[in-house]
Amino acid sequence: MKIGIISDTHTKIKKAQRAIDTLVKEGAEFIVHAGDIVEVETLELLHNSGLKYIAVYGNNDAHLVSFHNRFNLVQEPYYFKVADTKFKLMHIPFYMSPDADVVIFGHTHKAAFEFTNNTLFLNPGEVCARNKPLSEWAMLEIKESEFIVTRYTKEKKKEIKKENFKYIRESNE
Repeated sequence: MKIGIISDTHTKIKKAQRAIDTLVKEGAEFIVHAGDIVEVETLELLHNSGLKYIAVYGNNDAHLVSFHNRFNLVQEPYYFKVADTKFKLMHIPFYMSPDADVVIFGHTHKAAFEFTNNTLFLNPGEVCARNKPLSEWAMLEIKESEFIVTRYTKEKKKEIKKENFKYIRESNE
């Protein structure tokens, strides 16, 4: 299963649209937004993508609470299961314990992929391109014995670049 992961879109609707469109085109079956959504339009993009999705409130999203029932918004830390894989979703990396197979977070605006004690800690970076001259997001492909993370980056006036990382999962048996 392929899960698209974005975070820190802030006010950049066009960049959010590009990231979501790329993930859909690349075969995502589910999308996760790791917070700092900021704009209702970004929630509408997720909703209209045709895919199941989940989005966690970020520290800049309190004003979105009135849309809680309209969109699939959750509070952190939020646990869920997809493709027999347990996830923990949060925006601010306060709950970094390895109590899930995959821990997804945002907030730092820095892409990070770390595999420790059979847990993948994943921050897709910032879609908004606020702290650096590139927009970034990720795809997580879940296979029986491995996680494959594809990092997407897009610099202004350049093509989207992809970089793959593989992590071997140990059996829980």
